[in-house]
Amino acid sequence: MIRVLLVHDACLVRSVLAEWLRGEPGLHVEDTPWPAALARARSVRPDVCAADLDCADGHGVPPLGELCPPGTGGRSPALVVLASAKRPGLLKRAAEAGALGFVDKAGSPDRLVRAIHSVAARERFVDESLGFGFLKAAQMPLTRRELSVLSLAAGGASIAEIAGSLHLSNGTVRNYMAAITRKTGARNRIDAIRISQGEGWV
Repeated sequence: MIRVLLVHDACLVRSVLAEWLRGEPGLHVEDTPWPAALARARSVRPDVCAADLDCADGHGVPPLGELCPPGTGGRSPALVVLASAKRPGLLKRAAEAGALGFVDKAGSPDRLVRAIHSVAARERFVDESLGFGFLKAAQMPLTRRELSVLSLAAGGASIAEIAGSLHLSNGTVRNYMAAITRKTGARNRIDAIRISQGEGWV
């Protein structure tokens, strides 16, 4: 039996998808929205976490690295993400967080089942339709930390709020914003956000 924790903020979508997965033999499925995900992962101790990348903490920064704590015997849960090729920034973050499975949200639910079984066996699963998104992610000039800063800024957070969320000093956040502006060829912070959103980075 594979223990699965489904993480999705849209209650209706999460409930329907979880119920559908429960109909699959060999899967024991729990579900949760993102705000409760870390606590549920610690209590459920799943074999696989299946998380929607578009659902996050309100600023577009899903805490993927924290979602998979050590499981039984010190083994971390395998991570499957529900993604879109239009959001290469999130694909990059998921890959850097150690995700093994990448399922196109526009595809068939059967693909998610296949991905869950693959990553439970510690095998990689990637939908071919996400290839273009990965290509764009590879060409992205921003680092993971810069993407986190930019995502918070795009959500309307101030320098001080970004610093508090990421445990950085205000000066360090300003330095990151300056680097982001330079790398994106933007005129200012607002322009950098506009360019990055247009590219699907945030």
